[in-house]
Amino acid sequence: MERGEFIQKLGIGMVAVCAGCGIASCSSGSKNSNPAPAQPTPPAAGSGNLFSADLNSELLNTGDSKVINKVILVRLAAGNTSASFTAVQVVCTHQGATIGYSVSQGIFICPLHGSEFSKTGQVVQGPATAPLQQYTVTINNNILTVSA
Repeated sequence: MERGEFIQKLGIGMVAVCAGCGIASCSSGSKNSNPAPAQPTPPAAGSGNLFSADLNSELLNTGDSKVINKVILVRLAAGNTSASFTAVQVVCTHQGATIGYSVSQGIFICPLHGSEFSKTGQVVQGPATAPLQQYTVTINNNILTVSA
């Protein structure tokens, strides 16, 4: 085999290998075919009590939060009245990322794309277009209960 023939066959072989790898990476079985996280389903309305918190030992300071059962509970102000707390689904309605509460801004923020939600879960800034589900907060003898 001459040098030119060897280089030509080597080049054709490399093209075949690279084409095969490219096709395999674009197949529907690719693990990264959908980089957006799966959106967990928040508790549905009418599903009853979701969790409780003892206000003698939990959520003592403004801005304290607790996440349970795909719900984030936040203390908004001093005092043990239901108006001092809010509870909304913890997953962003845009692509399912976990939201957080900004004490300084008084809003929920999604770290993935910057969607912002009010204390009641309404969209303040997109890209999210659907509000967060808000849950009922009740207090009885310093026991706070979140229900749907």
